Amino acid sequence: MADPASYRPQRIPTDPGVYRFRDPEGRVLYVGKARNLRARLANYFADPARLNPRINLMVHTANRVEWTVVATEVEALTLEYTWIKEFQPRFNIVFRDDKSYPYLALSLSEEFPRAFVTRSAHQTGNRYFGPYTHAWAIREVLDLLLRVFPVRSCSKGVFQRAARQGRPCLLGYIDKCSAPCVGRVSAAEHRELVDRLAAFLAGDSKRFIAEVESRMREAASREDYELAAKLRDDVVALRRVGERNAVVLPPGTSCDIFALATDELHASVQVFTVRDGQIVAQRGWVTDRSDDAEDGELVSRLLMQAYGPIVDGADEATGIPREVLVPASVDPSIGPWLSKARRAKVTVRIPQRGEKRQLMETAKLGAQKALLAEKLRRGSDLTARSQALTDLAEHLELEDAPLRIECYDISHTQGTYQVGSMVVFEDGIPKKRDYRHFNVKGPDGEGERDDTAALSEVLRRRFAKSTEKPEEPVTGELEKGEPTSFAYEPGLLLIDGGLPQVNAAAATLSELGIDVPVAALAKRLEELWLPDDEFPVIIPRGSEALHLVQRVRDEAHRVAITRHRARRSAGMTASVLDTIPGVGPGRQKALLARFRTVAAMRDATEAQIAEVPGIGPTLASVIVEHLK
Repeated sequence: MADPASYRPQRIPTDPGVYRFRDPEGRVLYVGKARNLRARLANYFADPARLNPRINLMVHTANRVEWTVVATEVEALTLEYTWIKEFQPRFNIVFRDDKSYPYLALSLSEEFPRAFVTRSAHQTGNRYFGPYTHAWAIREVLDLLLRVFPVRSCSKGVFQRAARQGRPCLLGYIDKCSAPCVGRVSAAEHRELVDRLAAFLAGDSKRFIAEVESRMREAASREDYELAAKLRDDVVALRRVGERNAVVLPPGTSCDIFALATDELHASVQVFTVRDGQIVAQRGWVTDRSDDAEDGELVSRLLMQAYGPIVDGADEATGIPREVLVPASVDPSIGPWLSKARRAKVTVRIPQRGEKRQLMETAKLGAQKALLAEKLRRGSDLTARSQALTDLAEHLELEDAPLRIECYDISHTQGTYQVGSMVVFEDGIPKKRDYRHFNVKGPDGEGERDDTAALSEVLRRRFAKSTEKPEEPVTGELEKGEPTSFAYEPGLLLIDGGLPQVNAAAATLSELGIDVPVAALAKRLEELWLPDDEFPVIIPRGSEALHLVQRVRDEAHRVAITRHRARRSAGMTASVLDTIPGVGPGRQKALLARFRTVAAMRDATEAQIAEVPGIGPTLASVIVEHLK
């Protein structure tokens, strides 16, 4: 890995712009935008301890950074979206729908546009409405609407065959198509029908219902009861379509509502599309998180990917509304970016109270339930777990499926406060009672020289008892609960790292006489490395086996960095108290038990500090003097 200091640029402009980090092969790893390029890029080359683990890995994987200066933040946002779509950088947060939703589409680019149901909503020249949760629902809607708006719904082949034969298809005979194929209506008349259907789907339903009712009354007054009966049935059909959408906000209200629920590994999204006070579409999905970004950054990325196709003109689904409601503060340039695309002001805000806030809570509840369902599905689906373990054994050429997987990771800050973690998955699910963490000591008690040496120490301590007395349990520090046994060996030992780490682990196990399969999962391309192999094992994207090893690796990383941060905080606190004369380990423990942090001690009075057992008024005065 490259040292970020080796490629840190010296002269960076202070203008707005977009930057790209590239690896030695020239692949784009990360794309970002900035109001001030110099200030933003400086953050990437600061103390690695301040970076989240994903970005820290990214800057060490890259070997150069490039940037492009633009005039405004809105231009920067547009260019950032374009580059993310073009290069698909693996370190950027990407929301991918886990299913395809059906849309009702109008092929406006054709001379005789047709209405059809599709799951692909990105073809230029079409206008899309939805998405709908179920295909049967949109087909029922289309069947009802064709009574009132008899537009063409047949394929190109059926249309051309009917035109050659001079005879319409069945829909033309039952008045659910105006039959432009045989000239019953002109292209202009058919286009008018299509425009009216589009206006109805866009939310202008009440106008059309009132119009049909008016025609029904006129027909009845003329005693044209047959026409009146048909128009009555048309009104019923339009109302049934309208009743499918719940009225939740005042008439005239148009907005999109985004809700988010997250955990360490996943992000769940729910989107409500409200037009004229009605929820005309709803969809949601659960995606894997690529890092521990804040909710605001996740929502900003979500909005860019949700509205990006509309900005490009490739997808007009339901357009960009006047108001976008979000659960967290987003990038301030999102609003101007959407306003420019809509050619009218778009407000992006967090609802604080009232009906919109209640609807946001409803959407959030849906996101939380979807997240829980996804976790339960993957955790409780015995078939999926069994398939993942079987596939993993095949990819790694193991004799048996690894029913017990142990994964190790090392976390530190520039070599200090080194911590190793061990997490255990049995039958594809976490076994938290067997989790361990190890404070890496090294030969001098100050830690090891690098990650491979630290990993070697952790494995020696893990398997020490196994080499001496296999019948005795090995105990260590648990993340929670009491020490317990984990004497038997794993079916697979997984390392968070690449070829150097897996070779170091294999060498250590060989010295200890431990015959356990070992592999390392590299974050850069999510590839598995085996000891002394020249090329990695590539598991197909979307595979349950890959998802399993990613979950195991990410859990090991979470445990390691959580323990490391706790140890670092305790060490920094202790270093401050160590400088105070008369305050030994016992009094330090008493002070921390009472005040928790050094900051709280600084805010305390001498009298409050003197109340701590073992601290009198004289020593309290000394402590206050040193701290303040």
